[in-house]
Amino acid sequence: MQASGRIHSDLERGFIRAEVIPYEVFMEHGSEQAVKTAGLLQIEGKEYIVGDGDIMHVRFNV
Repeated sequence: MQASGRIHSDLERGFIRAEVIPYEVFMEHGSEQAVKTAGLLQIEGKEYIVGDGDIMHVRFNV
């Protein structure tokens, strides 16, 4: 995931996956937990194109 490499090179090197919540979905549901409960948390791989406003937890192992 090249976007993680722009933040820190270790993230790009050890990237496993990203948990993504589009901003609009987050605002509609009001919290991360509500998004998870609704089943709308996205698990994305290296090919994911980061969208403007995406809220992400990057999973990595270095």
